[in-house]
Amino acid sequence: MAWNKPMPSRPVVAVAGATGAVGIEMLKTLEQRGFPASRVIALASSRSAGKKLPFAGGELVVEELTEASFEGVDIALFSAGASVSKAMAPAAVAAGCVVIDNSSAFRMDEDVPLVVPEVNAQDLDLHSGVVANPNCSTIQMVVVLKVLNDLSPIRRVVVSTYQAASGAGQAAMDELYDQSRDFLEGRELEPSAFAHRIAFNCIPQIDVFLDDGSTKEEWKMVVETKKIMHAPQIEMAATCVRVPVLRCHSESLNIEFDSEISVDSAREALSSASGITMTDDPAASSYPMPALLEGSDDVYVGRLRVDTSVPHGLVLWIVADQLRKGAALNAVQIAEALLSR
Repeated sequence: MAWNKPMPSRPVVAVAGATGAVGIEMLKTLEQRGFPASRVIALASSRSAGKKLPFAGGELVVEELTEASFEGVDIALFSAGASVSKAMAPAAVAAGCVVIDNSSAFRMDEDVPLVVPEVNAQDLDLHSGVVANPNCSTIQMVVVLKVLNDLSPIRRVVVSTYQAASGAGQAAMDELYDQSRDFLEGRELEPSAFAHRIAFNCIPQIDVFLDDGSTKEEWKMVVETKKIMHAPQIEMAATCVRVPVLRCHSESLNIEFDSEISVDSAREALSSASGITMTDDPAASSYPMPALLEGSDDVYVGRLRVDTSVPHGLVLWIVADQLRKGAALNAVQIAEALLSR
């Protein structure tokens, strides 16, 4: 049953998991985009209760996240992990609050829309109190795929990701810092956040392995893309790799279409699309790179060229800050879309 409670023009917004890397970005994004909240509440575990976070020129005092936290709250941005989302989201919905959840808890539930506003904002009309934020690596990819699919239906996608340490949280970022220093100073490295050392290394495993040899992260990219784009017929293969980069995920995409798309037509469509910036001048060695795009909001596209290995193919390279468009920004854009609808 679709949600029928009207959304006030100036909603009360809560951020659950406000002290984590994504929660902090959510607060920054709400402030930077001037989201019209009448009040913003920072929620976290009892360990963080009482901590002060900067917001809009002042401070928010972190409150303990409990089932009673959502009375009077209109929108809750969740980024506290799947177990917390499953435990707390029902209480939030029962209190009349719309949950925008950044975890994997509800993404593949049939009655929960999985939304990237540039791609399928219309699915928000079907929510029943919970809207899921997709996986970070999926978000940046489908923003680009939607534009190209509108030119010609996509038949197949092969994606290889180069995912930043921050995608695994603050502890993972700290480990990259610490290991890089220890490696350069000749000290022994002791992996903790990752299965192997991350400094000066690439790890071809993100999340757990499944029975077919793929990882759960790779599975997520496949099934989430089909759901978001309403395109179960798209064939996909993904390989997800953790790389020693602090922020911004990069992806290499090989895309096969039903009919020919010229590089020029693809470039024109991508250049004019909302949320996409073309950075593609090979003669000037200009292309998207993660080190230059921290804190940015768009999905950056470069290295656009023909894939001669298939009848109708293109190859391209994309980079996006996964804490922004891959998480916090997309969640806030969902909230903005809820207001506009």
